[in-house]
Amino acid sequence: MRHTHAARSLPLCALILALSAAPAFAEEGDRSAIIVTASPVVEEAAARVQRTPGGVDVVAAATFENRLAVSLRDALAFSPGVYTQPRFGQEVRISIRGSGLSRGYHMRGLTLLQDGIPINMADDNGDFQELDPQFFQHVEVYRGGNALRHGGSTLGGAINAVTPTGRSAPGAEVRIDGGSFDTLRGKIAYGHADDRADMYLAVAGDRSDSDRAHGDRKALRFNGNAGLKLGDGVETRFYASGQTIRQHLAGALSEKDVRTHPAKGNFTGDQARDIDSIRLQNRTTIDLGQGQAAFGAFFNVKALNHPIYQVIDQKSQVWGLFASLDLAGDPGGLPVELTLGSQARFGSGANRQFVNIGGKPGALTAHQQVEAQTINSYGEARIAPLPDLWLIAGGLYTHGERKIDNRLAPVRSGRASFDAFAPRIGLLYQPRAAMQFYANYSRSVELPGFGELSQTPAGGAPGFTPVGQQKAWTAEIGTRGRAGVVGWDVSLYRADLRGEMLQYSVVAGTIPAATFNAGRTRHQGLEAGLDLALTRWATLRQVYAFSDFRFRDDVQFGDNRLPVVPRHIYRAELTLGGERLSVAPAVEWTPQGAWVDYANSKRAGGYALLNLNAQAQVREGVTVFLDARNLTNRRAVGDISALVRYTADKRATAVDEGSVAFYPVERRALYAGVRARF
Repeated sequence: MRHTHAARSLPLCALILALSAAPAFAEEGDRSAIIVTASPVVEEAAARVQRTPGGVDVVAAATFENRLAVSLRDALAFSPGVYTQPRFGQEVRISIRGSGLSRGYHMRGLTLLQDGIPINMADDNGDFQELDPQFFQHVEVYRGGNALRHGGSTLGGAINAVTPTGRSAPGAEVRIDGGSFDTLRGKIAYGHADDRADMYLAVAGDRSDSDRAHGDRKALRFNGNAGLKLGDGVETRFYASGQTIRQHLAGALSEKDVRTHPAKGNFTGDQARDIDSIRLQNRTTIDLGQGQAAFGAFFNVKALNHPIYQVIDQKSQVWGLFASLDLAGDPGGLPVELTLGSQARFGSGANRQFVNIGGKPGALTAHQQVEAQTINSYGEARIAPLPDLWLIAGGLYTHGERKIDNRLAPVRSGRASFDAFAPRIGLLYQPRAAMQFYANYSRSVELPGFGELSQTPAGGAPGFTPVGQQKAWTAEIGTRGRAGVVGWDVSLYRADLRGEMLQYSVVAGTIPAATFNAGRTRHQGLEAGLDLALTRWATLRQVYAFSDFRFRDDVQFGDNRLPVVPRHIYRAELTLGGERLSVAPAVEWTPQGAWVDYANSKRAGGYALLNLNAQAQVREGVTVFLDARNLTNRRAVGDISALVRYTADKRATAVDEGSVAFYPVERRALYAGVRARF
């Protein structure tokens, strides 16, 4: 099925030029700028990231460590352009620039990394539940084509979670927090370093009954790394992480239930997502004087037990290699930088499905052996013809292979191979140390994964389905900086897509959603934020996102808007006080909800949530905190699973309030905790 749609102009709102993230800059030589943060390690990361001519930012753990941060939603709530909406427990929808817009489960369209090493599966799909903010030192967000330096080729870009080392976090840390819905979490960590080596180890446990029935969870996680200096400028670091996650699925509700019974959950089939995984990584870096070389390998093994409409049993392993080279010089007095790199992921797995009998496997209904590989090779050159101006050009070549060996229905076996090139050009102008302007034009390529290539038609067996690549050309302009008490970060983008992978329910509740390549669609919008240092004891941070995602001249849906993401989202937090004692009321406002379906027959309502955070340093190294959410106990739709319903003659029918496609916002909750370093 192919779809197309007409161009629309992107509204330009002067008001938004004030809304932007809050970077403060500091000089690095005479050519770069960085965000000023409490940690020199984070400052160094920000200096590197902000040499990108596009939408990027660095989120320090200090911004969310005094909260119940259980997911990327809590860590990235004030990262411009990152759309995160909780469903229940640690289940979150995460999207950047409309990535994975119609995916109602797991995650698509983003590259997730830990310490610069991809954790996505070999077919490029990922599970964000395996990233726990308790282990983060900071998070780097690269929106859209700005993820090239991390091998990211998708519309959404990349998110790199960086963990502490024994050098950046020496000593011991103990943390315990909990509160509403019998939530209890704990963490113990220890870091040590000497002249030759360092190590960091952390263990965290988490349990909660959830604010939704049948949404309870528990998890135990380990994260650690050890670094060894092999010589002058040469270091190798080994990483290990493991997690066992048990999550019951509360499921979607009707809109009526969201308003009247938001704590309701779905007990049918005892639906759950249980994950056991181990990840091993190594990264070796060599200081070249005027550059750096890095290379390494990784291995992930994962078991997924997933009772839903059937019991899904998946066992997979992913292994891979990566290498990168960064060089800088001044030939003929002209500053030049060069980046080259490649990431290769290979994987295999056994995917089985069974009749769901109260959450236990019954008769075998599907058995597939799958293999995948994704290889992204990239290069970028930067040249400064003028002291304050950098010109950037580069590109990424992606190769992917997917193979499905259907053991129960051999006729539905298949394989696909994909090759594509995604070029990129840009410029970065820095008239002052604390101010940057940028523009770029890039192509993104997104390959289908097994979730798209293995589908279940009505009355048939799951197996290979030919879904093509999703491609887009994205133009972006923006600025970031600080002037006096004001810090800003504003990006305006327009992405013209072909073959967008859209997913919708054909027959609700009976078979999984189907995926097709649309014809022409457009994603355009504005990502912005503003920090104001009002006084020494009062700061205001804000983020705003305008999202206009739609079909273009579609034969069925015309110029309709795409569902799921609202057009306007605004968040603000006012912090009163200082490091020793502070109180921070916050508001999250969605003035108008998103469309529920492609026919635009139903729109969710808007809402505003009031939250409160407070912290106090009771002694050196010991902090207590309070995290209160949805203080007015507002009942509203937070997230949506896109719907399309058809009549017998294939005409789309309206979605009503009984349609089960809605996830309520978090209920009123109160959490408290204490953390100590010594």
